[in-house]
Formats: sequence, C-alpha cells, structure tokens
Amino acid sequence: MANIYSTAEVARICEVEKSTLLRWLYAGKLAEPARRKFGGVVMRMWSEQDLARARKFKAENYWKPGRGHKKKSRGKRS
Repeated sequence: MANIYSTAEVARICEVEKSTLLRWLYAGKLAEPARRKFGGVVMRMWSEQDLARARKFKAENYWKPGRGHKKKSRGKRS
C-alpha cells in the first residue's frame, strides 16, 4: 500500500508552511488531493503522486525556502 500523508506532513516535507501549501491549493496552483471523512472531519489525504506534484511545483517556482525568495520573471519590464 502506498504512503498517505496529511497536509501538515506534506508542508513539512516540502519545507513550506502549511498555510503556503493551502494557499497554493486555493489558488489552483496544485490539484486537490483526495479527501476522506473521519468521524465528521474531512481531511486531505496526500498520495506519493500528490507529494511529488507539490515538490515539483516548489522546485519550479521557488529557489530556496523562506519569505521573498520567489523566482523572478525574466520577461520585459513595462
């Protein structure tokens, strides 16, 4: 059986805050992982593929952990 991760675990593995990971989800930058209901609480259950997508998104858009380190666009300035 494949490993399943919580949102907090994925954030820790990706070295971002949980709120950052949720912001990416809400903005549609990452696909929503499957949700499961446990005792009336709905939780996101991240698969290995979901984790890989989050890592790839971070690697392509951020060059190091921490605030203000987003990759700059190399397009023309107006």
